[in-house]
Formats: sequence, structure tokens, C-alpha cells
Amino acid sequence: MANRNETSVTSFILLGLVPVREQRIVLFVTFLIMYLITLLGNGAIISVIRIDARLHTPMYFFLSILSSVDICFISVTVPNLLRNLLSENKSISFAGCLTQVYFLIFIVGAECFLLAAMAYDRYVAICYPLRYTLVMNSRLCHWLVTGSFVGGGLKALLHTLMLLRLSFCGFNIINHFFCDLTGLYKLSCTDTSLNELMIFIEGPFSLMLPFVIIVLSYCRIITAILKMSSAEGRHKAFSTCSSHLTVVTLLYGSIIVMYVRPSSAYSPEKDRVVAVVYTVLTPMLNPFIYSLRNNEMKDALRRTMLRKRGPQSM
Repeated sequence: MANRNETSVTSFILLGLVPVREQRIVLFVTFLIMYLITLLGNGAIISVIRIDARLHTPMYFFLSILSSVDICFISVTVPNLLRNLLSENKSISFAGCLTQVYFLIFIVGAECFLLAAMAYDRYVAICYPLRYTLVMNSRLCHWLVTGSFVGGGLKALLHTLMLLRLSFCGFNIINHFFCDLTGLYKLSCTDTSLNELMIFIEGPFSLMLPFVIIVLSYCRIITAILKMSSAEGRHKAFSTCSSHLTVVTLLYGSIIVMYVRPSSAYSPEKDRVVAVVYTVLTPMLNPFIYSLRNNEMKDALRRTMLRKRGPQSM
């Protein structure tokens, strides 16, 4: 009860990336360009998939959802970061901080499940090509996407509600450019052992279960590809999977570096760099990864641009 009699924190201070005033404009321009590229790139992917009938397949349906998730992902952190880079007031309200935590956990959880669904889609397409349209029907695709969002939403709701049981009093400075669970736990003046236990119990389901599905799917995929007699068929199969594997490596690699490590290896500076990778860089790179390494997507982009130019371009 003594903690509750202290001054209760109503807002937090986000220190951001660098405290040096002279570097703020450079960082502001850099992150603004990255944000705009992300919006334009993922927006283009979504538009092309909706316009081009040849891309109305499960694989590109999942890709359009992933692009929408990436737009939401970067929009949770970067607009507030841009504001902080130009303003001396770096505070964020308690409600705003909880909202940011909720959507970050929600989007990361949903994206992990969505990447698992995309891996399963590639597994069925390569291992059971004759049954692909029957198995990956519209109903199953929508259920997989819905399940991804429900899984991410429940994960986010659990941890956000667990945060509400904590008291924050006195020190309110977060050495980061967004609110995260680790930073908030360090500021709490009440015991966070139950919150940390919940992460330990829930984490394997929401993060490791999708990862296991991805690994098992690709073990079967690689086995099936190596059995193909046609070199052209092997190349095409690998090309359709390489983009997805690159995205999985970027997301899970940064999450592992960020959270799966001994406490002695904790470094605020390294944390911020890794956080930039998975909250800003990965959503920006995804459209390029999928468009530059996918011939169908490149052809669809070309057709869409020619269609917009009209008869004169023909």
C-alpha cells in the first residue's frame, strides 16, 4: 500500500534514439523517408494484388494481408518518433503508452501466425500441387487470417491487462523510442514476477508455435524440391519460397536477438538498433523482397503501370 500513496505516474518520457540536438533533423528526414517508402511500397503491393486478377490466389491474398499489417506496424511507432525528434516534449500519456504496447504486441503476434499460414500455403502448393486449390480454398484462407488476428489480439489483451495491475510511481523515463514491456517492467514500483512468468508461459505458444510450423513446413518443402527431376521446377519452387524465408529470418532474427538472451547482455543502445530493424526496416523492405524476387509480382506491377499509362504506352 505504501507504493500507492506515492505520486502516481500519468505519463512517460521517451528518450528516443539520440539526445544530441544536431542529429535530430537528419534522423527526422531519414525516418520520414523510410515511413513514406513503407506506405507507398506496401500500398502498391496491396493495390496490384487487388487489381490484377492473375494474383487472386491464396499466396498473394496472404501477401496483401501482410502488407496491410506492415503498414499498421510501422504506423504504431514512427509517427510518434517523428514528433519526438522535432519537439522538446517527449512525453506520452499512460493511456497512449498502453495503447502502443497493445498494438505492438498484437501486430507482432498476428504477423508470426500469418507467416506460419504463408509457410503452410507454400507447403501445400509444392508438396500437394494437385490438391492445392481444394485444400487452400477461400474459406480456409479467411479462417487462417482471422485466427492470426485473434491470436495476436488475445496475446496483446493478456499482456495489456497484466500491465494494468502494476503501479508506476516516481521515475518515468523510458530509454527507448516507443513503449515496450521490458521498459515498463523496469519502471514499475510493484512486483512484476507474475507478468514475467506470463511471458514465459505464453511466449512459446504465440512465438514458437508459428516458428515450429514454419520450420516443419520448409523441411517438407525442401525434401519435395530436392526430389524434383526438373531443374526449372526446382528453381521456380525455390524462388517462390525465398522471399518468405527472407522475411521470416528478418522478423524472427530480430525478435530472438531482442528477447532471447541473458540479462547480462542487455544494452539500451543495441536494443534500439534491433528495434529499428523489426519495427521500421523490415516493414519497409518487405515490398522490395517480394516484388524484386518474384517474377509474377514484377510482371503484375509492369502490367498495372502500362494499364495506367493507357493506349499511348502500348
